[in-house]
Amino acid sequence: MDFGLSEEQLLLAETVTRFLDERLPVPRVREVIDGDESIDPDAWRALAELGVTGCLVPETHGGAELSLLDAAVIATALGHGAAPLPFLGSATLATLVLRGAASPAVQSEWLPRLADGSARMALAAAERIEQRQDSGVTFEGGRLQGTALFVIDGAGADAYLVAVGDDVHLVPASADGLAIKALPTIDRTRGLVELGFEAVAPADSFLAVGAALDRAVDAGRVIVSADILGSCDRAISMSVAYAMDREQFGRPIATFQAVKHLCAEMVAAIEPARSLLWYAGHSWDEIPEESALLATLCKAHFSTVGHDLVRIATQVHGGIGFTDEYDLQLWFKRVGLSRQLLGGPEKLNAHAAELQGLA
Repeated sequence: MDFGLSEEQLLLAETVTRFLDERLPVPRVREVIDGDESIDPDAWRALAELGVTGCLVPETHGGAELSLLDAAVIATALGHGAAPLPFLGSATLATLVLRGAASPAVQSEWLPRLADGSARMALAAAERIEQRQDSGVTFEGGRLQGTALFVIDGAGADAYLVAVGDDVHLVPASADGLAIKALPTIDRTRGLVELGFEAVAPADSFLAVGAALDRAVDAGRVIVSADILGSCDRAISMSVAYAMDREQFGRPIATFQAVKHLCAEMVAAIEPARSLLWYAGHSWDEIPEESALLATLCKAHFSTVGHDLVRIATQVHGGIGFTDEYDLQLWFKRVGLSRQLLGGPEKLNAHAAELQGLA
């Protein structure tokens, strides 16, 4: 039995990687993150033509209706390119909440627009993800009040899905009383925002949809893990190339045993994790009763392994690896933020113990 990716998935990975190499090379990535826009809108629309933005949207709404494992393959390529694109927030989290909880009318209004890249949406659910009892946002008298932090890919979104307990409220970005504030992080390839609500009336509400919300978060954890995998693959290839090119004492540092060991450690750490990611992605669609635990363990493991791997990659590069002028810092910072998105490793390990009845 073959437990690897299919030929179609390998072709998908190659297609997205080639697209990013051509349309979003590192100089363009730097241009985007140093500019006023949070993403490259032209690249996002072009990816929509490839079916990427609507990969999880049902075919009835103009999407490709791919599996989560297919989406993870795409996310790995996006991480490899450090792509400043809202795949996690809009194409995964928001899309899956709408798919699993919204009314047919809301789905018909928003899912086709998310699929064709003409609209973007973000999910505000930090308190639920962190399992906090006190929510930053309340809903009383038909109005939202409070503050939602760490809204992933919220910069430039057309609307927001705001979780309050088991309920989700859809709020257009133009809603009266809504304040959107950029939330800078170490990783400038992702646009996080803070949302302030002052008696905001949502355009729609989905009540008692906690299960669909949790499923979307589980999927998001798999997608973040895939992004870390792509970042690690890029860090390894950059480290090997640098070690082959950099010379000391008249020979490449790749010939030094200590450097060889560092490169071997990186490869040995990431390969078993790759299989864990594939199984976690597969289980979300095919073995849903296991998916919550696998997504939690996958994200916790990648958060730890990815952090250690980019640190080693930086060591291989020596002093230049820490500089902003050298490209490795893009992936070092991206993994640093990914480590905490949708739950850090300590909290996720504790959650995994709860899921197994061990805590």
